Amino acid sequence: MASSRIPRADENTPLFPALIATALVFALYLLTLAPSVAMWDTGEYMAAVKVLGIPHPPGNPFFMLLGHAFASIPIPVSYAARVNILAALASAGSAGIWFIVIERITARWIELRWQRLVVAAVGTLIGATAFTVWNQAVVNEKVYPVSLLFVTIISWLTIKWIDDPDAPRADRLLVLVGFLLGLGYANHPAGMLAAPAIAVGILIRKRGLYGGLVIVAIALLAILLRIAGASDFIQTLIIGIAAMGAAIYALGSKTTALTIAGLLLGLTPFIYEPIRAAHFPGINEGAPTACETKLEASCTFDSLTWKRLMSNINREQYGPKLERGASYPEQVGTWWLYFKWQWLRDSHNAHAGWQEFLALLFLILALTGGYVHWKEDRETFWYIGALMFTMTLALIYYLNFKYGWSQDPGSEHAHEVRDRDYFYVWSFSAWGIWASLGLELIWSKFAATIASGVKGKKDTRETAVAADRYSRALLMASPVLLLALVPLFGNWKYASRAGQHFTQEWAHDYLNSLEPYAIVVTNGDNDTFPLWYAQEVEGVRKDVTVAVATYLGTDWYVRQIIRRPIADYDSINGPAIYRGKTWKKPSGPPLKMGFAEADSIPEYIELREAKIFKQGNITLNIPPGYLTRDELVLLRLIKDAMPERPLYLSTGAESGIGLEPYLLTQGYVQKIMPDPVPESPATPRLSGLNIDLARTKALWFGVYRAPDAIIKEGDWIDRPSYGIPYTYAFTGAILSEALARSGDARDASVVLEKVKKIVKAARIEGFPIE
Repeated sequence: MASSRIPRADENTPLFPALIATALVFALYLLTLAPSVAMWDTGEYMAAVKVLGIPHPPGNPFFMLLGHAFASIPIPVSYAARVNILAALASAGSAGIWFIVIERITARWIELRWQRLVVAAVGTLIGATAFTVWNQAVVNEKVYPVSLLFVTIISWLTIKWIDDPDAPRADRLLVLVGFLLGLGYANHPAGMLAAPAIAVGILIRKRGLYGGLVIVAIALLAILLRIAGASDFIQTLIIGIAAMGAAIYALGSKTTALTIAGLLLGLTPFIYEPIRAAHFPGINEGAPTACETKLEASCTFDSLTWKRLMSNINREQYGPKLERGASYPEQVGTWWLYFKWQWLRDSHNAHAGWQEFLALLFLILALTGGYVHWKEDRETFWYIGALMFTMTLALIYYLNFKYGWSQDPGSEHAHEVRDRDYFYVWSFSAWGIWASLGLELIWSKFAATIASGVKGKKDTRETAVAADRYSRALLMASPVLLLALVPLFGNWKYASRAGQHFTQEWAHDYLNSLEPYAIVVTNGDNDTFPLWYAQEVEGVRKDVTVAVATYLGTDWYVRQIIRRPIADYDSINGPAIYRGKTWKKPSGPPLKMGFAEADSIPEYIELREAKIFKQGNITLNIPPGYLTRDELVLLRLIKDAMPERPLYLSTGAESGIGLEPYLLTQGYVQKIMPDPVPESPATPRLSGLNIDLARTKALWFGVYRAPDAIIKEGDWIDRPSYGIPYTYAFTGAILSEALARSGDARDASVVLEKVKKIVKAARIEGFPIE
């Protein structure tokens, strides 16, 4: 297909303006940057980066290498802040590349360079301040900012190829794109998001109508395979063969082969996983190696290593999704909910009407901009249009989420454990492209009306005589561009994470609740990952063994507990309540078993009749039914670790094996005691819990700093995780009541006043306090 592009003398890539845009966005992100760790996956990734570990599947090997290298740069801030700066830099870089892309697209029909630069700036501002983009840019919760950077770089290279596919070095661009696709996948599977759009752009640019028919044929083939119930392997194989044939049809065998070679080269960071796993770092999820003691060729090049590696990459730990999590229209509704957040993050539903209005406005602007793009620059439209479709409607179907956590609250529908807006960060970032084109249309029409003085008169841009008058009219009409500032002001309060230290303080509080050399069984992400961060990044209470209940059901995690080295208790930096006493270091691992025995623990066992578990004075009556692997491991921990090590559960955790009579609540955690806990003045029973009054009081007044942190921050917008501040409020409330019963009215009042402030800051509704 011959290019209809009109060359311009001033069409050089606007690198300097793009750098300015990048710097301004980066400054915004730095101003609102999280100084430390946050909830959810932030602590996991920071800890894994620090120890060069392996986070949850697929393991993100490229990010581990990049993050570790970047965080080693001696920037005079905390380690956590350095990792967060990497997220901010990657997101700002993405914004700068979108600036270049928008300027290139508008060069087809906008004559004035300064006008194109303004439109590019507008699109960059809109995309960079969309709530999820901004919120992910200021704390490295996941790997998505780097993934977004890959998508933007690939997009720019693809558009450069589309501009002149027959240029002498055009094929090199495609080889580079292939390499970046592979490298992006080694960062996160979303690295392949741009691949379908690249195929569309290449086939239509090189083969026109016939290329479009090839795309339709491949899409229909994919649908038919899905309907026929073909396995994932068969679907991938057949679609892969079809895609390769289409690539050869469009590019020839040599370019296709080189591009595939680049793709495979980009995937090589996955070699990191079995190599690093065999060094047994502190964070080693999935443990994709067959080596048991050290890295060796014999176990690394082993079928078991390959099996474990592929299991990790394919995320088999999470199981297959056999059914739709919700109907497709409901899943689109989830995306729409998150889309509404982007332009006004109304976290407490105070401005629902404005949020709906702005969402409709930015939707219309982008759809209008998409139409303008299609009309004025059909060649790049096919790539950008296909990319937008892939990142929205296609991705919604592929991800197959249940109802969003905030979607239709209180309904009987199955909901995700948290809101998943971050999975659509690519579409929200790219939304600025088409939104800016829609806004430019309004701006230019308004300016043309001002310049001509007659509504509906022939566009004055077509006459050289009116050029100066039109430029002045553009300046007069520029207030319409202020719409681009809406997400900046509408999202600042809730996108910013500046000054947030609650999670960091909470991790310190939690670990310091535990006696030296303790084992604590945690529930999941939010009462685990911050602890990993505190231990591995800040070196806090490394003597504690954190045993994640949800991981105890896996073979690799049990092996990891057995391998975990025993760190010396740092009494100098430990809490004052544990000083003045000698704490004996354990003589061996928490589980007294070898790897073969650990691997032989079954997924579950069936109890046809009641059984009695006995260890010392602990007697558990286990009813008929099933004991799962995690419960079996917990029982083995009680048998092997006690009384040498203190053993704790998170407060509110259900052991499922009848441990309640032996649980003594000490602040935020529950200690498993060797005898049933009696109700007494020292251990009163409140709200179904036996309270260690002296220890809980000492923790509240002498150790816990997170309550003051949340009171200072004054809000808690992450509603799915508000159980963390709630537990502080609950702990303080029962402590206050216990103190009042014991006659300590003054301290009871002091505790209760702080509880009220926590409840107010965290917006805990219906909390029973007077």
